[in-house]
Amino acid sequence: MSSSVFATERRIKLGIWGLGRGSSFLRSLASLNIDVVAGCDYHENMRQGFLKNCPDAFVTDNEDEFLASDIDAVLVATYCPDHGKHAVKALEAGKHVLSEVMAFMTPAEGVALVETVERTGLVYNMTENYPFSLPNLYLAKLWKEGLFGELSYAEYEYVHGVGRCFTNPDGTPLEPGNRVHHWRGWLNYHYYCSHSLGPVMVITGLRPTQVVSLLPEVENYGVIKGEGYHKDGFLPGLGAFAPSLVKMSNGGVVRNLMGGTTADSHNQRLYGTKASAELHPLRVKVGATGSAMHINLKPEWESLGDLGTMAASTGHGGGDFWVIYYFARQILTGEPAPWDVYSSADVTLTGIQALRSATQGGVALEVPDFRDPAVRDRYRNDNWVQKHHDTYNIFPKDQDITITGNFSSVGAKLNPAVTRVRKVLDSMKVFKLATAEDKVAIINIVKELRDDLPQVVEIYREARKIVDAYPESQGGRALRELLEDVGAEERVMLGDKFVAELNEWLIAR
Repeated sequence: MSSSVFATERRIKLGIWGLGRGSSFLRSLASLNIDVVAGCDYHENMRQGFLKNCPDAFVTDNEDEFLASDIDAVLVATYCPDHGKHAVKALEAGKHVLSEVMAFMTPAEGVALVETVERTGLVYNMTENYPFSLPNLYLAKLWKEGLFGELSYAEYEYVHGVGRCFTNPDGTPLEPGNRVHHWRGWLNYHYYCSHSLGPVMVITGLRPTQVVSLLPEVENYGVIKGEGYHKDGFLPGLGAFAPSLVKMSNGGVVRNLMGGTTADSHNQRLYGTKASAELHPLRVKVGATGSAMHINLKPEWESLGDLGTMAASTGHGGGDFWVIYYFARQILTGEPAPWDVYSSADVTLTGIQALRSATQGGVALEVPDFRDPAVRDRYRNDNWVQKHHDTYNIFPKDQDITITGNFSSVGAKLNPAVTRVRKVLDSMKVFKLATAEDKVAIINIVKELRDDLPQVVEIYREARKIVDAYPESQGGRALRELLEDVGAEERVMLGDKFVAELNEWLIAR
């Protein structure tokens, strides 16, 4: 695709810092006047994978060498808690920055980021992509046209189970294997609030001003956890719900829900004073009253012209294309992007303050506006951060590494195995009430588990070895929960008797 998208021949030399998530943007770049010329990651397999797609690029595991290379801009896609400090370092090196979410980890880091952007005059954008799905883009268009009136209330969700984190995001076992993922193994979901709150902000043009939250203390089975919030102060990670109520700058309220539990959901409901909308599927209710007409809508990418056609084939429902487009546009033309440093701070601070509210028993807290230097001064030294366990020390110091070193690889196999077992046993319980189509699907998964049971039994045995060796360790407790509470270990380990039970059930169907 040509560079005529921006009617200029100027090219942007981009370096990608963090080659896992960062490399997923590659297909969106060339058509937007961006050439990927450098990459940085301390994982060798990530560097090698990057070079397969960008064979002429400079690649290194040294961030200083990377930032000293001939690049104009940096895509920061490193570990989530490091985004703020890495963005500042890239800006100080004279590079424009496109940062993955969240923008920073503490309010003090946010102040430093905002003031570095202001001082350098460089472009900073965040890659929050959910507002730029086709339905949300269309809702934003209708909102600007006045269809909805004022925001009165909204409910947006990003409930997505990623809480056990036994491996790297690409599925490879951790090295060494006696740990869980560096940050996914403890991060609270409030920090990751932009996929749900972000669309409301972009659609309506409003910013959050206040947030309140209570702390759900029930975490999903099999996640690494402390002895309990009230005992040791550790806060739940990605394996728990994280709800909050957010007041917006017009006085409307948003129920913002994140979490990693037993049901992924991305429900969205938007209430204006004149009309309302909900996803999925996209439909609007018009007539300014609750009993008015529902209209189902089906927007098409083609309606957005060539840009829509380009976006249609990219990741996250087209959202990955748009965040790159806005970033390149701002560098090349100066036209502001939706996620500048201030709006990025707004949404990031909402998550931080929501978690802080929860630890204070549900006290309503302000979402500070870092556009105001006087407000920034109040948070300049605010380094509050979630208390969390050490993901690198989930077994005793005197552990036998020949046993615990298998934790990551065993956990990676056990997780889908217990999911299969739980899915089969629970589906059998509700079989009589299922639709004909679902009954066929249930019968098939029962047959599959029956046929694969020897492999499942072996996985259970490997996990039990670790549990029996270190039953009271954080790692041992996580595997035990999966075996005993989710995986119905006693029934699975009966082997042939369990197979006979499944066959008897199948015959009776």
